[in-house]
This record gives sequence, structure tokens and C-alpha cells, in this order.
Amino acid sequence: MRLSAVPAIVLACLTLSGCSSSLGPEPLLNVGPSSETTSSVVRPTAPVPAAEVAQVADVEPAQPKVPPQPMPHELAWAGAVPQSPAFLQQQNAVPTAMPVPSDRPLAMSEPDDTDMDAPPRRSRSRIFSHRFRDAKPINFGSASPRKLAVHGVDVSRWQGEIDWLKLQSQGANFVYIKATDGGDHLDPMFRKNWRNAHAAGLKRGAYHFFYWCRTAGEQADWFIRNVPREANALPPVIDVEWNGESSCKRRVSPEKVREKMQVFMDKLERHYGQRPIIYTAPDFYRDNLKGAFMDYPFWLRSVAAHPSKVYPGRKWVFWQYSGSGISHGVDNRIDLNVFHGNEDDWHDWLSSRT
Repeated sequence: MRLSAVPAIVLACLTLSGCSSSLGPEPLLNVGPSSETTSSVVRPTAPVPAAEVAQVADVEPAQPKVPPQPMPHELAWAGAVPQSPAFLQQQNAVPTAMPVPSDRPLAMSEPDDTDMDAPPRRSRSRIFSHRFRDAKPINFGSASPRKLAVHGVDVSRWQGEIDWLKLQSQGANFVYIKATDGGDHLDPMFRKNWRNAHAAGLKRGAYHFFYWCRTAGEQADWFIRNVPREANALPPVIDVEWNGESSCKRRVSPEKVREKMQVFMDKLERHYGQRPIIYTAPDFYRDNLKGAFMDYPFWLRSVAAHPSKVYPGRKWVFWQYSGSGISHGVDNRIDLNVFHGNEDDWHDWLSSRT
């Protein structure tokens, strides 16, 4: 019995060993981490960098120092990755945007001497020297208009077709163009002259010949209807004079003259944003305007003497010194004018009016 029991025990052991070995060794690489956690296992919130799986060895290899890879939507940080405990603790916190160095310092984006409050600089137009001739020259002596720097002309349909570039080369730095008469007449050359003078680079403005037989409001509306409001245009002009060739022969009192003028000028100033200029001749000025409208700019006709002699005490901006000018670019006689000041004064006046 004792001997026979030994084989039985051996046989039982062999049977148990065969059941266990029929499954084979458990593949280690197919066993993933548990989806459960305990208080002793904390999952990192930051992404874990992927690493190449090493061959199973008896000794665990040293872990390479691999900096954490950026998320696809984040910019990479070129600096060294700190390994301090504070940094590791920060990895478990809510991630924040990491500072990214700019391409260049902010101070380099603008010149140091830029004055942000300074107004934009205006480009100065070229001043063409006076080269006009005069069919009826006048000797103005030491007060000659030739001594002033900025000359110009005024035109209407009576000058016909104009070569504006040639006229400019002769000394026309500005031009006043006849636009309207009364309350229903438009100069047939106005639109063409207005367009072509601008294309040639001349400073241009429009003038209205005032009729004493029409209301001031009607005349202002007619002018506004036909003359564009443009930022770079010269101030509008009201031409007031007695004209025997006009169909309107009426002459009103000085008080009525000034009243009608004021209505017209107020309406134009509201529309164009510029105070109108008053053009007049010696006899009309003497009868109606002497001592009046002192805060308005004047354009004075004086073809025989300096304005200071014909209009004593009156300040002026433009002086019409000839009605018999001759110039290349114009077939007929042309009115010649000059600005009261030097080139700097001209540019300053333009910038304050246009």
C-alpha cells in the first residue's frame, strides 16, 4: 500500500502540470493598462510622449530625456525643458498659453522720430514763372505785379478752346472759370474748362456774375446746381459790378446791394464750406462796398494803378492787373491776375482754404 501510493501521487502531479501548460505563456505586450485607477495611481493630464518599445531585458534601461511634444494646435517652444518639481507639478494643472518670442522687438516696428500727432505733409505744387505778354502794357513802377511770385488767369467762353498745359507753362498757376450768370445761364464752356484745367494740374475755382434783376437765393441755387463741391477747389467768387452790356440794366441802392450779396454769400458758404471771394471794379466799389465786408477776401480789378491807390485801406487776395494778356495756349486776349504774397504765402493760403 505504501509503495503503491507513490505512483498515484506522481500520476496526479503529472496531470495537473499538463492542464496548466496547455495555455502557453501569457503574451506580455498584449496586456494593456487597467482602465481603473486607485488613490495610489494618478494619471497625468499632460500628453505622454510616445517612445519606441525596447526589447524585454532583465535590467530596465535608463529612460531617455525626451521633451514633451506640442499639441498640433500649439507652437513649439525652442527653450530647454525644465525638470524641477515645480515644473512637474505644473504639468498636472490646467495648461495655459506658453509665451512665444516675437520675430523682432516691438520698438523696431516704427521709427523713433515719428510724430504721431503731426498733420500729414502736403506736397507743394510747382510754381510756374510769369511769361505772359500784354497787348496794352502798363508801367506800374516799383509796384509792378511782375515782382509777385504766383500769377494766374480767369477765363470764360470768350477764350474758346484752351491748351491748358501751354497756358500753365506761361505762368498760369491758378484759374478762375466763369460758371453762371443770374439764375438761368450757364457758360457753355464751363464744364469742359473745369475738367481740363484740373487734368492739367491747375488750381481752379468758379465765379458767378451777379444779376441785380434776380433774387439772391435763386442765383445761389443756380450756382450750386452747376458747380461741383470739391475739396481742392478754390473758394467760389461773386462778381459784382455795373455792366452796361448785361441784359439787366437795373441799379439798386447800396444797402440793397449789400443785402443781396450777403444772402448769396451765406448760402454758398454753407454749401461749399469756404467763405466766398468778392470780385469788383473801381466804380462799383466806390458806390457800394467802400468800408463794407471787411472780413471777406477781395479780388480787385485795377489795370492802371496799384490797388493801394484805387482801393485805399482795402486788403486783397487777388489783383486783376490786365484785361489784354497774350499767352501761348489761348487764341484770344485773356485776363491776368496775381496772388498777394510769395510762394510760401500761396501754399499756406491754399492749405487753409482747400
